[in-house]
Amino acid sequence: QVHLMESGGGSVQTGGSLTVSCVVSPYNGGTGCMGWFRQAPGKEREGVATIYNGQNPYYTDSVKGRFTISQDNAKSTLVLQMGSLKPEDSAMYLCAADRRLAWFRCAELRSSAFRNWGQGTQVTVSS
Repeated sequence: QVHLMESGGGSVQTGGSLTVSCVVSPYNGGTGCMGWFRQAPGKEREGVATIYNGQNPYYTDSVKGRFTISQDNAKSTLVLQMGSLKPEDSAMYLCAADRRLAWFRCAELRSSAFRNWGQGTQVTVSS
C-alpha cells in the first residue's frame, strides 16, 4: 500500500507563487506515474500535472507555463511549483501515484486511472 502526504498549501494573492509537496512511501525510486489533481467545491476532480518516471511531465492547458512538476528523489517527494496564480486555481490539491500506469495513461491526466491518493492540501488565491 502506498501512502501519500501533501503539505505546503495556503493562501496567496493573485499573481503570487506557492509550492506544494507530497511525500510518497514507498517511493520505489520515483518510477511510474505521479501527479497532482485539484478539486474545487461543486466541481469534478481535474488533472493538473503528471510526471512519468521522473522525466516526462504533462500539464493541463490552463497551467502550462505557470506550474512545474518535479520529483525530489532524495526526499521521496513529488513537488508542484505554482506561479502567476489566479483565483480559478483555488482548490484542494491532491497528489496521486500509480506504478502500473504506462506513459500514455500518465499523459491523459485522468484521476480514475490512479489507485493511490493523498488527503489533499488547500490552495486559496484571492483577488
